Amino acid sequence: MMRGAVICLILVGQAVFAAGPENSARPVARGGDGVLPVTVAPTGAIAQPARDPAARQAAEGKGGLGFSLRPFLRSRKAEKAARARARMLAKGAVCGDLSIQGEAIGAVAGKIRGCGIQNAVRVRSVSGIGLSQPAVMDCTTAQALNKWVRQSAVPALSGTGGGLKGLRVAAHYACRTRNNRKGAKISEHGKGRAIDISGFQLADGSTVSVLKGWGARRSSKAMRRMHIGACGPFGTVLGPAADRYHRDHFHFDTARYRKGRYCR
Repeated sequence: MMRGAVICLILVGQAVFAAGPENSARPVARGGDGVLPVTVAPTGAIAQPARDPAARQAAEGKGGLGFSLRPFLRSRKAEKAARARARMLAKGAVCGDLSIQGEAIGAVAGKIRGCGIQNAVRVRSVSGIGLSQPAVMDCTTAQALNKWVRQSAVPALSGTGGGLKGLRVAAHYACRTRNNRKGAKISEHGKGRAIDISGFQLADGSTVSVLKGWGARRSSKAMRRMHIGACGPFGTVLGPAADRYHRDHFHFDTARYRKGRYCR
């Protein structure tokens, strides 16, 4: 019996050797029974299953329509269209966020000491909500504004006038002192870290101002919700209850020097 086994091994080795190197690396065509194809290995090596993903999945019963939709099988036309859509979405995005639309304007020099922005952006809209005028600020402030609009302003006004459409910007970057008082410290507006919102444009064409809306029965709840909601994304939040300088607008800033938030 042992002698017969040895003879069989010798015959198999001779058959493999006779196959020749020209056929040793060629894949065996797939049969009609769906058996996984193998690659004929060189002499002395063990044959391995083909590495083709389609063949492997077919053998495992995972072929069909679901497999055919995988990205690496998409046509060049589809790939080109996908890249075009990505470029279109990215156009106009600033601060690395597609929901913040505007343009990067680089360094803004201040006319007096303490003013200016190192890497400024001019923002046109955040989370699909347009600004009444392009607002210049740094990215930290733009990101805070975007977060506030998405999480507070839009939800607060969702049931009023068809919802929020735009923000009325009263002030953004301006090289000036706080409240324009002579001898006062440089305002956060002068550092690109602040924005003032005086009203909210609704989808039905109407506008709710901070001055009138703060005490109005229809909008006071929404106004206070937005005011409170800003105290988180922003470090300083001032509204009509703060002082006479803020009766008609919300002041939001991202002052770096504060240890905690200041909201009034």
